Formats: sequence, structure tokens, C-alpha cells
Amino acid sequence: MTKQKLLSYFQKGQIEAGCDEAGRGCLAGPVFAAAVILPADFENELLDDSKKLTEKQRYFLRPLIEKEALAWAVASVSNTEIDEINILNASFFAMNKAVQQLQVVPEHLLIDGNRFRPRTKIPFTCMVKGDGRFYSIAAASILAKTYRDDFMQQAHNEFPNYDWNKNKGYPTKKHRAAIKEFGTTKYHRMSFRLLDEQLVLDFPQAKENK
Repeated sequence: MTKQKLLSYFQKGQIEAGCDEAGRGCLAGPVFAAAVILPADFENELLDDSKKLTEKQRYFLRPLIEKEALAWAVASVSNTEIDEINILNASFFAMNKAVQQLQVVPEHLLIDGNRFRPRTKIPFTCMVKGDGRFYSIAAASILAKTYRDDFMQQAHNEFPNYDWNKNKGYPTKKHRAAIKEFGTTKYHRMSFRLLDEQLVLDFPQAKENK
């Protein structure tokens, strides 16, 4: 099947920033977001939705994106903040933080997904599966994903029992089993369902690993 060619812009002649996040469905770690402004004529055959790429391809593309972008920024919202404001609001907050850190002020935002809550007056358009449609959103998805993966690798070095170097904090069977055996860490999202329902009844109060 022929790969769909990504688009360089949504509205010609405007400075557009693509925005995406990574880590919404994880049980541990922050949610990361990125905003990227690419040149209007930017093209790259490999660049695509980060989920469609291998880890090696994502890390190959990251320095290329950072070099070619007119501006880029990455921001995060911690697991404790996620517990306070919920993951949807945290995702919006992280994207807004990334946009506000851009060295070039965009005229329009392209948001991956079907909704957004802005903290600026910059016009925006939500794009369902936008990371597979526009270069700028795909670039943002790669930066958000790789920077979050870097964070989870460091967290794994601190708490190696949870397999974060492989699952990146997502709810795999091994991750949930480790929570059951070792309890929670300072990186876990306590507002999330950390264990499968059938394990809840015999699970003691989670204690933080120091």
C-alpha cells in the first residue's frame, strides 16, 4: 500500500505550529508535549506519525527536526500534576506550555486530536489523526515521544523493577505485576487504575518506594 504523503501546511502563508503529546495512557511518568514550526516547503519521506516509526527512526529524525525547524519546544506536566487536574487537562496544559516556549510566535496551531483548551489567543484547528496528515504535527509527535522515552529510561535506572525501559510506563502485564509486588513509586499516577480489577481486592495500600 502506498504511503500517504503528509502535507506541509494547512493554510498557506501562515506560520503554523504543529502540536502533539505523548504518554496520556501511561500509569507512570509525566505527559510530554511538543510544538514545532517547520518551513512552509518542508518535506521528508521518512517523517510520519511517531507510532508508525521504529524507535531507531524516531531518534534518527529528532535532530533533523530540531535543525530544520524554524522553532520547536518540548514541555511536560508531572504525574502529581496529572493527579490534581486529570490527564486531559494535563495534556492541554503541556501543549500550551510548549507553544508558549516557542521562539517564533505562530499565527495558527494545528492540534492533534479532536479538542483543545487554549491558554493563548492564537487560532487553532484540531486534526483527528493529524500526526499522520501534517509534517508539523508528525514532527511534534516524534519530539514528544522521544523526550518522554528519555525521561522514562532515566526513571527506569532509578526503579528498575517496573520494566520502564521497555514499556515506557504503559500498562503492560509486567508493569502491573510489579506494582502489585513492589507497590508504587514517586512517578506513578495515583489517580489511574494501577491494577487489573481482579487484583484490587487483595492489594494492600500502596507504599512509595524511596
